[in-house]
Amino acid sequence: MISPNTPLRIAILDLYEGVANQGMRCIREIIFNYGVAHQLQIHITEFDVRSKQEIPGVDFDVYISTGGPGSPIDSKETEWEKKYFHWIEDMLHHNNTSDHKKHVFFICHSFQLACRFFDVAEVTKRKSTAFGVFPVHYLESINEELVFAGLKDPFYTVDSRDYQVIQPKLDRILALGAKILVIEKARPHVPYERAIMAIRFNAHMIGTQFHPEADAMGMLQYLQSDEKKQQVIDNHSEAKWQSMVEQLNDPDKIMYTYTHVLPNFLDLAIFNEISISSKQHQHGKTATSTI
Repeated sequence: MISPNTPLRIAILDLYEGVANQGMRCIREIIFNYGVAHQLQIHITEFDVRSKQEIPGVDFDVYISTGGPGSPIDSKETEWEKKYFHWIEDMLHHNNTSDHKKHVFFICHSFQLACRFFDVAEVTKRKSTAFGVFPVHYLESINEELVFAGLKDPFYTVDSRDYQVIQPKLDRILALGAKILVIEKARPHVPYERAIMAIRFNAHMIGTQFHPEADAMGMLQYLQSDEKKQQVIDNHSEAKWQSMVEQLNDPDKIMYTYTHVLPNFLDLAIFNEISISSKQHQHGKTATSTI
């Protein structure tokens, strides 16, 4: 457990490869707000994994690995991916040999890479881009998952991806002690398998296909800029843009996910418990307060 007088060191592994994004801003803001709320001194160090092949050591307290553009398959055998996978191996070795365990959160592109590393499922290209605000659904295994404490079933997430994690390798998952936690919404009108949206890989590593860091108000401002609005309309449709704006304005959707998932993860990583405000609510029930 970290004391209020001990500086907390958090590593952000930036996989955006220099592409403009909202993810880094959102992650920084969640960490900053968490530090203020818990009166913690927090030092953030960012590592440009893909462009500069920067990788942290095992001397940080908490690790968050971001989403990013491009294919999580075509990077096989690249130098940056080799270093990234070696970092995961180093984290596993540290956690297996040290009393001071380090927690890791993998987001979107990082989640897809982690699924390849742990060999728990297939990572494939989607038939079409998933972009927007979507409901995701619990599996029974989520009942013991503290990072999702206080969320409803379904809960809403921001999704932006051309790839997916499907066809879980159940024997491998069982051997690792991993758990599939969340799957995407049912789509009865299409003959496609529902993708895996969250996995706990082990006691200290968890990941989501969706973006738990997405800040509804910040994203709303971003989507309402003339350039981004036109880009969404051109690539998807005006109806898709309008739907996203409406759902981002709903406080029970993206803001609810934003105020639970990563703050819960930080609670678990730093204090080895979830704050009282989350413990008061069970999965599937409406909560009246947030972290």
